[in-house]
Amino acid sequence: MAFTGASPRRSRRVLLAAGGVAATAYLYAVNPGESGRYLPCPILATTGFYCPGCGGLRSAHALMHGNVAESLSFHPLVLPLLAVGLIGGAWWFARGRPPVRITPDGWGFRLALLATVAFWVLRNVPGWDWLSPV
Repeated sequence: MAFTGASPRRSRRVLLAAGGVAATAYLYAVNPGESGRYLPCPILATTGFYCPGCGGLRSAHALMHGNVAESLSFHPLVLPLLAVGLIGGAWWFARGRPPVRITPDGWGFRLALLATVAFWVLRNVPGWDWLSPV
């Protein structure tokens, strides 16, 4: 009986997981709050408005170092989105398919797009400073 190796789909999942682990290790080791370590946000640099992801790297870095309050001050959605992503990623890795498929013509995509735009607008509205990165 010849060894055929892992399936291409399984190999791809393992490769993506390894890339995720490497990126997480880099983010843990290198503080995004220090100037010159990461590229600046192009939307913030050109328009002066916070994008939906602004503060996300600093939030994830603070969360990895156990600073939950600081993490939430940088980006209030990183913690809940991380939990959803980890659960979905574990499901996808174990079962070979994502728990929910979001297609551009489906209601899930429209809902995610609407929530992203609403968050983007609200974090730039004066008085909603709790949504803006510190």
